[in-house]
Amino acid sequence: MYDRRKSRPRQILVSLFCLFALGYFAYHAIVGKRGLEAHSRLIERSRQLEPEIERLEAIRARLERDVRLLDVRDPDIVEELAIEILGFARPGDYIVVAPLPEREPAVRPAPAGP
Repeated sequence: MYDRRKSRPRQILVSLFCLFALGYFAYHAIVGKRGLEAHSRLIERSRQLEPEIERLEAIRARLERDVRLLDVRDPDIVEELAIEILGFARPGDYIVVAPLPEREPAVRPAPAGP
C-alpha cells in the first residue's frame, strides 16, 4: 500500500530542488554572461561607439572615392597623389626646404673640472 509519510520528505526535496533551479536560472537571467545587465552594458557601449563608427565610415567613403578616382587612371590624380604623398616634384618645380628648429641636446655635457 501507499504510505503517505514516506512521500512527504520527497515532496519537500523536489520542491526545494525546483526552487533552487528557479533561483539559479533567475540569477543568471539577470546577472549572467548574457543576462539583462550584460545586455544593458552592450547597449551603452554601442552608444559610446556610434561617433567613432560614423567617423570611420566617413574615412572609408573618402578612401573608396580615392580608389574610384585611381581606377579611372586619370594622370592628373596620380600625379597629384605622387606629389602629395610621396614627395615627388615635376621637372622645373622649385623646392623650398625649411630648416628644422634647433633642439637642446638630450644629454648636457658635464662641467670641466678644476
